[in-house]
Amino acid sequence: MIRILDIIFSIAGLVFGLPVMVVLFVVGLCDTGSPLFVQERVGRNRKPFRLIKFRTMKRSAASVATHLANASEITRFGRFLRKTKLDELPQLWNVLKGEMSLVGPRPCLFNQEELIKAREKRGVFSVRPGITGLGQVTDIDMSTPELLAETDRKMIEHMSVRTYFQYILQTVTGKGSGDRIRE
Repeated sequence: MIRILDIIFSIAGLVFGLPVMVVLFVVGLCDTGSPLFVQERVGRNRKPFRLIKFRTMKRSAASVATHLANASEITRFGRFLRKTKLDELPQLWNVLKGEMSLVGPRPCLFNQEELIKAREKRGVFSVRPGITGLGQVTDIDMSTPELLAETDRKMIEHMSVRTYFQYILQTVTGKGSGDRIRE
């Protein structure tokens, strides 16, 4: 049932969000010259996939986990995108393709070995990664790998259509800050 909801909502989001995404793309083009950010991430069953987002950092920024990134690398427009979570909109394409779900554990980088081991131990890779989830709405980020993996496991165990909608609603209404960047 959740996969069906993912398909319906990702199609609706891409269709109705297209005008907003076009504007964000054009502004991003003026901001960084390269409005889209594509990065290989760890997906379901540890299969790699290419996550797509709107770029929020300078093109020269290091490709590291968000909690290791430098806040000075975020552009002014990028701060707006992060605060409003609009940088995540292109991931609806990843959801439609079946690489992600709207709700699930945030996909990590392949170099985040401690988090990968902790998630592997708890069976977290058995589900599609998500745009949002329990970790995001409770301010648990990838800087605490064991806690995040345990939180992901709990979310997976209690996932239902009801909790799916709860996490989406909490995210849309601004609960949680997602992954934090050091100041």
